[in-house]
Amino acid sequence: MISSSEHARLLRLATRASVAVACTLVVAKAIAWWLSGSVSMLAGLTDSALDGITSMLNLLAVHYALRPADDDHRYGHGKAESLAGMAQALFIGGSAVLIAMQAFERIKHPEPVGAPWISIGVIVFSLVLTLALLMLQHRVVKATGSNAVRADSLHYRSDMMLNGSILVALVLAGFGWHQVDAWFGLGIAAYILWSAVQIARESFTVLMDEELPPDVSQHMLELACSVPGVLGAHDLRTRVSGNQWFVQLHLELPGDLTLSVAHGISDQAADAIHAAYPRAEVLVHADPMKIAASSKL
Repeated sequence: MISSSEHARLLRLATRASVAVACTLVVAKAIAWWLSGSVSMLAGLTDSALDGITSMLNLLAVHYALRPADDDHRYGHGKAESLAGMAQALFIGGSAVLIAMQAFERIKHPEPVGAPWISIGVIVFSLVLTLALLMLQHRVVKATGSNAVRADSLHYRSDMMLNGSILVALVLAGFGWHQVDAWFGLGIAAYILWSAVQIARESFTVLMDEELPPDVSQHMLELACSVPGVLGAHDLRTRVSGNQWFVQLHLELPGDLTLSVAHGISDQAADAIHAAYPRAEVLVHADPMKIAASSKL
């Protein structure tokens, strides 16, 4: 588990790199589209422009999410990351519709693609730059579990396929297959829309406080029950906010224990869960249980 300062440093590094890459690609693709008029290149330009917007939203959201809990937000500000992911999904979905409309227009009224080889060079540059960013994002997501960076990474993975498709379309256009460009643009729009749905689904899960996977919850109950003195555990609830998991559960303890002993056992159960899942903040409620007289003989 990385430290809080390292967690914050990695998130800031990933979001700033994302903004820088998006801005660079917008300039490069705008020049290539102006020279070529390619629908596929327009798709890439539109996507990169929206990348810049969503990456900037991520930068602001992560900055806000890293703020510590305060009197108005006792559970922290982590859900700002998921709100940024939802905003990404809306922007990406809108770009897919615009690209599809342009592709349909070009299918009905085909036009030759100009300067395809310049555009091909821009796309190769885009692929290399995007791959470098994805490697950085993969490292950050693995270390931090950030929803915002994961959503951004999903978007840039779709960009790899997008740019690969554009490359194929431009090569074919260079050999005279001009209408293929529009059909590739239409296929790219469909894939971008699918990516938007995936991002929205993941963000919605966090915003609606969906439980952690059943196997994780079951393991947490087993860890709590393994503490000496615990008779059982029930009513475990979980939710996710940013990089934190919030866990609540009831422990069944002998009713004749003193308050200090019951509190100590509860702390041990919370520590056992936290040791296995360092992202978890655990709140334990102790329930006194009557023990049958026969069990004391």
